[in-house]
Amino acid sequence: MSHFIDRRLGSKNKSTVNRQRFLKRYKSQLKRAVSDAVNRRSITDMEGGEQVGIPSRDISEPTFQHGQGGRRDMVHPGNREFEAGDRVQRPEGGGSGSGSGQGRASKDGRGEDDFVFQLSREEFLDLLFDDLELPNLVRNQLLGATEFKTVRAGYTTDGSPSNIDVVRSLKGAIGRRTALGAPHRRRVRELEAALEQLLADGVAETDARVVALREEIDRLKSRIAALPFIDTFDLRYQSFTRQPEPTSKAVMLCIMDVSGSMDQLRKNLAKRFFILLYLFLQRNYDRIDVVFIRHHTIAQEVDEQEFFYSRETGGTVVSSALNLAYEVISERYASGSWNIYAAQASDGDNWDSDSSICRELLINRLMPLMRYYAYVEITPRQHQSLWYAYQDVKAAHPHFAMEAIDGAEDIYPVFRELFRRQDA
Repeated sequence: MSHFIDRRLGSKNKSTVNRQRFLKRYKSQLKRAVSDAVNRRSITDMEGGEQVGIPSRDISEPTFQHGQGGRRDMVHPGNREFEAGDRVQRPEGGGSGSGSGQGRASKDGRGEDDFVFQLSREEFLDLLFDDLELPNLVRNQLLGATEFKTVRAGYTTDGSPSNIDVVRSLKGAIGRRTALGAPHRRRVRELEAALEQLLADGVAETDARVVALREEIDRLKSRIAALPFIDTFDLRYQSFTRQPEPTSKAVMLCIMDVSGSMDQLRKNLAKRFFILLYLFLQRNYDRIDVVFIRHHTIAQEVDEQEFFYSRETGGTVVSSALNLAYEVISERYASGSWNIYAAQASDGDNWDSDSSICRELLINRLMPLMRYYAYVEITPRQHQSLWYAYQDVKAAHPHFAMEAIDGAEDIYPVFRELFRRQDA
């Protein structure tokens, strides 16, 4: 077996391949650690890296060793407690000698700590949003809004010096010199053979025939040497062209209830959900618009800073946010050109008469324009009228999803359930 040792001084990213192999091998343990980290992190520290501890037993490698082999006869001491066929109880704690089950105990009092692995920000986010996607995303060819992609289109004989292909040009020069010099080289070989024959026959060096042959050979070699090493005819340039490609333009409407019934704990849970959603959209989709809508009795379109950190409060009229969402879609996002998504977080508290209005707005106006609508109800108590109204929406439109959240530990599992990758 060959072993390669990297002894370069100051080399960067030496262990990139090993690191990627480790991430792939222990992906399940790392994803569990990432899920736990999301639950205990603060809102402002959601996208940093993470230090992950992996139990030593999970990273142990199988080993092979030679056994004694053959057939052997042994005599074991008997006992007074067990008889043939008895089932022996497993020792409590697995025989590790540690009440907490952490680490690996030994008879001399020394143990082995968990293996600690530092995830970078990029690796943390990759594991956080693994196997997630926006459902029902459609790539549309848009009239007047076509995107172009630059692709290779072979070679040309003229172009920018920065696009010159050196290898291709040298290959062409070698081929040209070989083709142009071939007749002369063949004639040189024939003349040299004739010269050797004359000299073998005893003809003197001063003989006119020998002198003429040498002059002709020198002339042909001079012509071969005069062939230019590279000519402008040999130069080849890489050619590029722009090809139209379908665009996947999408918009996500984030609707959050900030009414008085949403206490600070519920608002923080809603913010954690939307921060996860915002990071997911930013990381996985380059071209996507995000619209932030906050509502109590009235709804307002706000920016990212105000959406997450404003402390405004009031009563609850959910239909105000749905009406504003419909206005935003009608004014800025044509349904035929955009993939439209919405995510709503609320505690479910609403005016009883307004819940039926919300149901009609969603069924008749919003849902026909949507690719997907996700509703998250943040409440530990019994569901309110809004939940039951939205159940009618879910029955009428399969691309409407709804989940309930009781605490911080439910946010990430619910988020993954709402945006898990669908099978083709």
